[in-house]
Amino acid sequence: MPGPVQSIERAAAILRLLAASSGRLGVGELAASLGLARGTVHGILRTLVRVGFVEQDEATGKYQLGAALLHLGTSYLDVNELRSRAINWADALAARSGEAVRIGTLLDGKVLVVHHVFRPDDSLQAMDIGTLLPLHASALGKALLAHDVNAAASIRGTELEAYCRRTITDHRALARSLTRVREQGWAAEIEEMALGEASIAAPIRGHGGLVVGAIGVSGAVERICRTDPSAGPSAGGAARRVPDPGLVAYVRDASRAVSRDLGASRW
Repeated sequence: MPGPVQSIERAAAILRLLAASSGRLGVGELAASLGLARGTVHGILRTLVRVGFVEQDEATGKYQLGAALLHLGTSYLDVNELRSRAINWADALAARSGEAVRIGTLLDGKVLVVHHVFRPDDSLQAMDIGTLLPLHASALGKALLAHDVNAAASIRGTELEAYCRRTITDHRALARSLTRVREQGWAAEIEEMALGEASIAAPIRGHGGLVVGAIGVSGAVERICRTDPSAGPSAGGAARRVPDPGLVAYVRDASRAVSRDLGASRW
């Protein structure tokens, strides 16, 4: 059997050192820690920077973990890098929309809320960071399901739990809903997870266009949605509610901004 690939072992050691560090590290520091020549470490770092696994600070020349690692699983970057890159845009989205903003990423077939900005008013609100949301019944989850094959695979063949009367529990109906999400570029849920509540979300992309999370607004149905008589009545005979186009635009603008910060060239 062939032996281990030395360059990969060294690259992995560099990534572990960067992940464990509380700040950025220089070539000399990494070389001393690993007992390697500076030239060897610098060559590995250049490759890691090129693929997006490591980023170099222009001011100091030192290195830190890169955003491209976001899609490898819920690790250091999911909770910290995604949140730190998106925090300013999330604050701006809350200010523009007047609603609560949440950022989520995939974790074990659920949406892990990694950042939450309160609605900018004086109402009593609970912090959602660390909360797990259902993929099929939340706007954040639908944005992930529509664009992330791993998210879709995590619920394939499972029973979709009903949280409210409007929760989609049929896989074929959910597939049709996700097709619309891909076509329009954003997702919504209206009283699918909780009565009287609705949400809108859009995917966040990283290097290569990979979806690494989602950002969205949530709140009372009457604020998130508007009545649209042209859409026809609902099953109960009342005018159907649809997501407010202005809020949809705000959410999509925020998702594009965060994606650009994470290196998604298509945005």
